[in-house]
Amino acid sequence: MPPLRPLLLLHLLLLLVPAFADVPDHYSSPRPGASAGAGAGLGYASAEEYLDPTFPAPRPPPFAPSCVVPVLSYSFANTYGAPPATAAYAPPAGCPAPWSLVLLSFSAAVAGDQYDRVAAVWLDGAELLRTTTAEPTPDGVRWTVRKDVTRHSALLRSPPGGVGVLSVMLENLVNDQYTGAYNVTVSLEFHGAPAYLASAAAVVHNPETPALPESYFQPADLILPISEATGNSSGFWYRIQNSTDSRAKVVTIPPNTYRAVLEIFVSPHSNDEFWYSNPPDIYIRENNLTTARGNAAYREVVATVDRRFAGSFVPFPVIYTGGINPLFWQPVAALGAFNLPTYDIELTPFLGLLVDDKAHEIALSVVDGIAEWLVDANLHLWLDPGSSSVSAALGPYATPRLSITRGYTTQLLDGSFSIQAKRESRFRGWVKSSFGNYTTEVKAELKATSLVEFSDEGRNKTVTLDAALDTAVTVRYAETGKTVGKVETEAKYPLWLEMLTEDGGENGTQVVRANLTHSLRVDTEAEAQGLFDREEKLADEQAAAGWMLVRDHEVIDGSAATTQAYRYKGETGRYERAIDTLDGAVLSDNVTERHRGGLDLDVAGSNNFDACCRGRRRCHGILGPKCLDVAAM
Repeated sequence: MPPLRPLLLLHLLLLLVPAFADVPDHYSSPRPGASAGAGAGLGYASAEEYLDPTFPAPRPPPFAPSCVVPVLSYSFANTYGAPPATAAYAPPAGCPAPWSLVLLSFSAAVAGDQYDRVAAVWLDGAELLRTTTAEPTPDGVRWTVRKDVTRHSALLRSPPGGVGVLSVMLENLVNDQYTGAYNVTVSLEFHGAPAYLASAAAVVHNPETPALPESYFQPADLILPISEATGNSSGFWYRIQNSTDSRAKVVTIPPNTYRAVLEIFVSPHSNDEFWYSNPPDIYIRENNLTTARGNAAYREVVATVDRRFAGSFVPFPVIYTGGINPLFWQPVAALGAFNLPTYDIELTPFLGLLVDDKAHEIALSVVDGIAEWLVDANLHLWLDPGSSSVSAALGPYATPRLSITRGYTTQLLDGSFSIQAKRESRFRGWVKSSFGNYTTEVKAELKATSLVEFSDEGRNKTVTLDAALDTAVTVRYAETGKTVGKVETEAKYPLWLEMLTEDGGENGTQVVRANLTHSLRVDTEAEAQGLFDREEKLADEQAAAGWMLVRDHEVIDGSAATTQAYRYKGETGRYERAIDTLDGAVLSDNVTERHRGGLDLDVAGSNNFDACCRGRRRCHGILGPKCLDVAAM
């Protein structure tokens, strides 16, 4: 989702060659009276609720004391260039820490006409939620994002001076053409520990068998924001403008820190919102184009500690609700659009550089990035309660090399642009605290392949992106080398997109047909000596197909079908949800929950995802997209 763009720019974009005028970009939803057929059959209802069919918010333990704290209510109308809206926050007296669960609720409603916008929630400069908005229908839409923020308990229980400042930024513009104001409320829901858990005896470990402390897997003791300090009219996020633009925060961490994790928030905008479909600059030069949407289709977010590479990832390609075809995302949002993913980088091996009670630099940058990327981070720190300082050292260090191969061919406005990238890293460091002397090793392997193809004189585009990140964090007792804890994660997120553009026949209209598959698969195995041994699997996949008649980036007619299959299996049970939509209406919504006790909850409905995708048949009369199989879990 781009920052606000002058209307003149929207018209100038249409003067570019079709490859840039008609393939993935932003469109506004049908307006009242735009066409006799506009919105016909789209199933709009008054203040329709939009959905993000992923895993529901965790359930609090039974009999736990709980309370809801409303924090902010604000209407974001003409807020472009304005500082974030703010409200005072204080921990709830009726639900004191420690908490077993804390949920942040972000509810929004909007009616009229509006583009999608990016928004964020910060507490004292530390980000809690990155989200984007739905595009409204004339009758209005509403939605709620509920996010587990228990890991941020250190911020929530101890704001400076007892009262903190919660900030929400949502830059919006309201005028005669774009009439939608986003009405937002933010609240926090606290759940304490029930008496039967609070009074439970602590696990007793054999002192001769080294084991990680339970606090290692609990929320951090201190969180330092890696963000803009003031949160003025630019917000708390850093705004990355190019590939050499590195934004840094200088911090001093307590000398008794025994673990550190960097939590990164990131979202692309403007010329890089659709970075995964950008052509290389040579294509733009050879065709004398004026667009700034270039630099090819590879991006990698990098974190450094005192200018040493510490970790990186290819960001998940989130599609905002005005992207590709806005009819796809009514009423089901694209993967991650309402709750953008965050990325954790284990910095414990680097504590040997950081626990000297001096100032150090944590920096963020984007490989091959162009304007603009919004990034910031939270530094989670675990403190040794039995010592005022720890001893630590970083093992042998070498900056991991990015191996990247590019193959570009062009023939006027047609072209094929392939990229293969790989980076392997391995860091090791030890920390000696009152818990013992432990060595942490972090291994990561990043792979990405990209293929962007233009055909029919640039009118058609096909995008294929396959990104994967495998990480392993292993903790060993330094005296014996025995493994006492390990977390291994395999994440894959492929994207396939096809967009075909035709002349609409009159009044400067065009017909854009799109097929899309998008998925996220994450497998995690975690074990800790004497504490737990668990496995989690997540598969979230969407397939969409449809067409739209557009004029000046406004959708005046169209039809679209979207199917989503979400599957999660973990220690507490299993959750599955399959949802089918056609032209804004939910045709089926099938939910199955299987808890560890064996109870199955099945809501009637049909899951057409497998049948549609695996059979490559037509879905509800619309050409079935190229689909990815949802493997049995």
